[in-house]
Amino acid sequence: MSALPTDKPHMTFLFSDTGGGHRAACEAIIEAIHCEFKDAVITQMVDFLKDYAPPPFNHLPEAYPDLVRVPELWGAMFDISDGRSQARFVTSIFWPYVRRAARRLVNDHHSEMLVSVHPLATTFALKALGKNRPPFVTVVTDMVSTHALWFDHRADLTIVPTEMARQVAIGYTMSPEKVLVVGQPVSQGCNAPIGDRSHLRKDFGWPKGKKVILLVGGGEGMGPLAETAHAIDESGLDVCLVIVTGRNSKLEAELKEQTWENPAFVYGFVHDMPDFMRAADVIVTKAGPGTIAEALIAELPIILYAKLPGQEDGNVDFVVSEGVGVWAPEPLQVVRALTRWVCRTNERQQVVKNCRRAARPDAARIIARTLGEKVGLT
Repeated sequence: MSALPTDKPHMTFLFSDTGGGHRAACEAIIEAIHCEFKDAVITQMVDFLKDYAPPPFNHLPEAYPDLVRVPELWGAMFDISDGRSQARFVTSIFWPYVRRAARRLVNDHHSEMLVSVHPLATTFALKALGKNRPPFVTVVTDMVSTHALWFDHRADLTIVPTEMARQVAIGYTMSPEKVLVVGQPVSQGCNAPIGDRSHLRKDFGWPKGKKVILLVGGGEGMGPLAETAHAIDESGLDVCLVIVTGRNSKLEAELKEQTWENPAFVYGFVHDMPDFMRAADVIVTKAGPGTIAEALIAELPIILYAKLPGQEDGNVDFVVSEGVGVWAPEPLQVVRALTRWVCRTNERQQVVKNCRRAARPDAARIIARTLGEKVGLT
């Protein structure tokens, strides 16, 4: 491995931009590390696919938005490759092709710890490192339906968001003592006090006297976002719509040109989502794990209207079983759920209480302290 200054421990985080969740979780953990240990540690993020993988794998981050816009195809790919034997086959068949790139990756980034925040990085990095290696930790960013590629017995620790995910890991014969449940890591900005919604709404220019419905399609603006927004607008409910289209600039432009019955605010990709959530009354979103975790911390009732088959199926089960939201895959079902919560304040307040109970706002800090212990910072 190449030599780097050793006066401070180095942590290298392996991620890739196949969806926003891996980067967001990685950044949240690094932020928490520096909150906990200040400048006593050096951290580095490496997009292992874009920077090191051979073609065509290095183009996966660019192809991801198109892949997930065909949910049936994505679900089939997930199901075909999931499972212990399938994961072993995938890593074995591709290892000769990626071996040189994987070894170059670990040689380029000497560190006292490697952290995988992507399922494709875990086994390939461990194989490249060999036996005489620094501590290796996997942080699973899928909430419940965790793909088998996340799990490798050689990892020193595997950190998962939920007990459901832990049971999946144990089902793949991972050692129970090496699987730790801490929650989904989110940025420290999500942990600010709920505060006064009226002040936030004033800052955003949203009306004070209406229920604010936050519609989110994830980073790529997925799902029937436009159809759902129009169904709510045409329902007769007296609400304010806040629509976040993510990186889907075409959809953003189309929605901004629409005429709306209710006050409607359309945004593209935003960086102040925690404040958007704190200012809203209900969130309507696809079943992304990061968004769900942030909504729980904001004590925001959740209506899930879309999911990635396979990968996000378990997230729906989690939201429903915890009593923090509902599954409403059709626009009419979204309207019915909203009508019930708008009209029945007590029912919505119970969901808010359930969100407060299920939230894990300290997940990133716990992960940071756990990693710090392994490199002697505590």
